[in-house]
Amino acid sequence: MFCLNLLEELVAKSIESSDLNFSRYGDTFFEVVFTGGRTQPGTTKSDEGERHTYSVIDCEPKREAILPSVLYLQKILRRRPFLIKNLENVMRRFLQSLELFEENERKKLAVFTALTFSQKLSGLPPETVLQPLLKDNLVAKGIVLTFITDFFKEYLIDNSVDDLISLLKRGKMEDNLLAFFPSAKRSPEGFSEHFSKEGLTGLVEYNEKKIFEVKLKEMKSALTTQIAEETDISEVIETVKQRVKDAKLPDIEIVRILWDVIMDAVQWSGKNQQQNANAALRQVKTWAGLLNTFCTSGKLELELMYKVQIQCYEDAKLMKLFPEIVRSLYDQDVLAEDTILLWFRKGTNSKGRQTFVKALEPFVNWLEEAEEEE
Repeated sequence: MFCLNLLEELVAKSIESSDLNFSRYGDTFFEVVFTGGRTQPGTTKSDEGERHTYSVIDCEPKREAILPSVLYLQKILRRRPFLIKNLENVMRRFLQSLELFEENERKKLAVFTALTFSQKLSGLPPETVLQPLLKDNLVAKGIVLTFITDFFKEYLIDNSVDDLISLLKRGKMEDNLLAFFPSAKRSPEGFSEHFSKEGLTGLVEYNEKKIFEVKLKEMKSALTTQIAEETDISEVIETVKQRVKDAKLPDIEIVRILWDVIMDAVQWSGKNQQQNANAALRQVKTWAGLLNTFCTSGKLELELMYKVQIQCYEDAKLMKLFPEIVRSLYDQDVLAEDTILLWFRKGTNSKGRQTFVKALEPFVNWLEEAEEEE
């Protein structure tokens, strides 16, 4: 409350003052805001002499105590936008010197920094603020991790995880979050453990999803190369098994990726439907053993059928090939009769379903008749 009561006095004395030369003493002004006085070179301590009665460092490490400073600077910057460079200079210098601050002072700086972005302080670039944190000695001591954790927790009070990620992208840190961690803790597991403990589960979920997507992309790239080079199927199977083991990828995603890379490798003809049909069916036959290795349950077979359905629906040149592809997968023992009948009778994906059900009906009738004869 003390800080709140001083807000109007600070704004009146500082903004309207005709004696303060902001152009010349911009850095000094922000040093006073942070520490109460002009700082000595190479330190965060104020010069001896009279100090301002209010500063960020002298506040409680709480948002209600520090927010008035941010609002105060917001007013200053609206009137004198050129001062943003001075604010950048001082913040960069202080963040590069975090080890010179006491632990509770670092928390105050973290809260202040988060609030500057929450309040969208005019023109303050995230890159200028976040990049200086990546000093090896600060990271190694765990100082940066503690600071950035306090920063994240404060920022997420008013903003979503998506907002935070957007901020980190602008700061060129979104793909480098592990850089905040000391080397001993610099792993996906260390990331999840730390931020889960701090209650930042949304950030943990985002990071795990991102890692998952990267692993899928890497696997798809590797398989695309192998299939394009017509690598022996046994070698491709081993590649998939190893990546599944290393990355702990779910079976359903594996089936989807396999179908994508197999069909992406087809050399399609411009408008010759028969050539396209022959090429697609030849590809299915060639790589049926790969699909069969990983379609190990009715659930996965059904997922493959849905994948085929969606691709045939979205790709005009495949629209009429759906029944032929399904028949080929059946002939190669990739799809079981029960799976095909389940899709036909109770399939839940609506994309082109009516058209595909009608097209598949003759084959289904044949299956049912064969079943009755048995």
